[in-house]
Amino acid sequence: MSKTQVRLGVDIGGTFTDVVLETGNDRFSTKVLTTYSAPEDAIIDGLHQVCAKSGVLASNIGQIIHGTTLATNALIERRGAKAALITTQGFRDVIEMRSESRFEQYDLNLTLPEPLLPRNRRYTLSERMDARGNVLIPLDRAEVEALADTLAAADYTSIAIGLLHSYANDAHERMIAEVLAARLPNAMISLSSEVSPQMREYERFNTTIANAYIKPLMKSYLGRLKDRLATEGAACPVFLMHSGGGIMSLESAAEFPVRLVESGPAGGAIFAADIAARHGLDKVLSFDMGGTTAKICLIKDQTPKTARVFEVARTYRFKKGSGMPISIPVIDMVEIGAGGGSLAHVDAMNQIRVGPESAGSEPGPACYGRGGDKPAVTDADLVLGKLDPKSFAGGSIPLHPYSSAAALETVIGQRLDMDATEAAWGLAEVVDENMANAARVHAVENGEDLSNYTMIAFGGAAPLHAARLCEKLGVARCLVPTGAGVGSAIGFLRAPFSFESNRSVFMRLSDFDPAKVRALFAEMEDEATRFVRSCDADATIRSDHKVYMRYSGQGWEIPIDLTAEQSANPDADTFLSLFEKDYETLFGRAVEGMEVEITVWSVNAFTDPDASGALTPLPATQQPTSGGTRNLFDPALGQRVDAAIIQRDTMQPGALAHGPAVVTEDETTIIVPSSREVIAHTDGTLDIRPTSQGDAQ
Repeated sequence: MSKTQVRLGVDIGGTFTDVVLETGNDRFSTKVLTTYSAPEDAIIDGLHQVCAKSGVLASNIGQIIHGTTLATNALIERRGAKAALITTQGFRDVIEMRSESRFEQYDLNLTLPEPLLPRNRRYTLSERMDARGNVLIPLDRAEVEALADTLAAADYTSIAIGLLHSYANDAHERMIAEVLAARLPNAMISLSSEVSPQMREYERFNTTIANAYIKPLMKSYLGRLKDRLATEGAACPVFLMHSGGGIMSLESAAEFPVRLVESGPAGGAIFAADIAARHGLDKVLSFDMGGTTAKICLIKDQTPKTARVFEVARTYRFKKGSGMPISIPVIDMVEIGAGGGSLAHVDAMNQIRVGPESAGSEPGPACYGRGGDKPAVTDADLVLGKLDPKSFAGGSIPLHPYSSAAALETVIGQRLDMDATEAAWGLAEVVDENMANAARVHAVENGEDLSNYTMIAFGGAAPLHAARLCEKLGVARCLVPTGAGVGSAIGFLRAPFSFESNRSVFMRLSDFDPAKVRALFAEMEDEATRFVRSCDADATIRSDHKVYMRYSGQGWEIPIDLTAEQSANPDADTFLSLFEKDYETLFGRAVEGMEVEITVWSVNAFTDPDASGALTPLPATQQPTSGGTRNLFDPALGQRVDAAIIQRDTMQPGALAHGPAVVTEDETTIIVPSSREVIAHTDGTLDIRPTSQGDAQ
């Protein structure tokens, strides 16, 4: 087997590090606890395990695709470099003033999150561009040199440069970078015109600062990882999953690490989109629940929904507006602190609350026996019978049911007069309702009705909760693919090489200039294609075109997809028709007679995905062999039931089992409640659906 046929996918999560090795059509995987002090240690441990399982030498691996939460965690924990910001005079406090919107309107004691950089690390220069890129105040090179000496004396390791309207003209930013490179050769530089060349200075400055803040940390980590892998014999190209759902080179990731924020969840969405394509599904709700968080994403026409801005580290009950805005292409998803390690407590109103605090892997939930004494979601799942204490994570982590019961009774039971089972039921219902409510809100915000959707569940904890979530949401079908427990890592291996190029060029439709639009799209297409070509010189590259439009006077835009013909031959009437159609879908009606504006233009170049035809549905033909029963609590019935235990590998294509049932495998467990049945497809995917469908497919 050639090296190019052997690929490794690695996902570092808050609790587990997932490692997947693919050799042709064979796949081998493992989960190991994340090692926070040196994340590469867990990767090497997982590499040894999958190589031993497959009989493949590390030297035979031809490509490694990696995604990580390290960038996100560094921003959340404020664990970054000593960094500074250089900006236009008068705009020093933009990142502290934010957008002046109140994310909780009626909270009189509202506290805004602190900016990444304190005021004494924010410096200004006398210069000014206008919104069209014309120079209003020239930049004095001598002033820049004097500031460089000040920064050198302060010993900064990373510097963000964000000037007003530099997305329209980057000449001043490049002059500053040139001076700093000569005066501070060891400092790392981040330009807003490269990191996020888009309008809205608050988001752009914040994104550039975030890039500078985590750049030394991520560059060091990626360098160490590449060296460790080479020492193990895996001296192959290493690529990184980026937040937009594509793959970028390790060198580009080290230069723009802010694009790695949300890289793990993005891999999960790509995994779900691949399953949707294989099953011919056009409306999918992706549900990814791991050890620390749960992620929900809408996938239409086998393509995850994307956005230009998202927030990291929301500080106020995960409310929109309370976090740190990052302005980069990203797969649009809602993320809440509801993972297997999310901790529960009882608040002052005697209500059970779950998350966002997580036990992580150190010490982990109480049942891990590593010193944790607070109940987590995994503890509730264990007490309710969803988990086998002897086979968790393939038997590598023995669980302690008595520790779970003790933690539940101490923290919840004693406060609310409940036994361990009631406390576990309450905890599980709260976390399931939190996730269901997040999915409802996300659907409403996007004008979608979830009753027409199929759920795809993956991640170590999602199959434990997916069927109950479907009951709450009124979703009929739930698919649990093979490898669901390590879905994001598999998603990395399905992701295309891609790069999205953006430009902020303001244009009213009344002033629409087709020639200028064609030139703009051609410039962005060339930039995006060159980036992808640098990752894969021989690939077939395709591209998507998009514009962001709004009515004049509105504060935000909606994305409008364009066909190749529409972008090659731009026409104002066509753009208006597309905008009004999408606006009406989202908000119920278009607004007659108002001026329409375009603010951002986008081209996403990507390599062709694996073309796999849709699978043919199977009729139910056989009953799988049961390996005994387990006492399982069914929350819909409010009582314990005897559930059949079925090994997943015994469910051959066409096998049908009625709930209640527990389908077990090494990396996760699938719960089939009394209201559902499960059938196996030809690719091994399990299809959970209401029992009333009988044996009909």
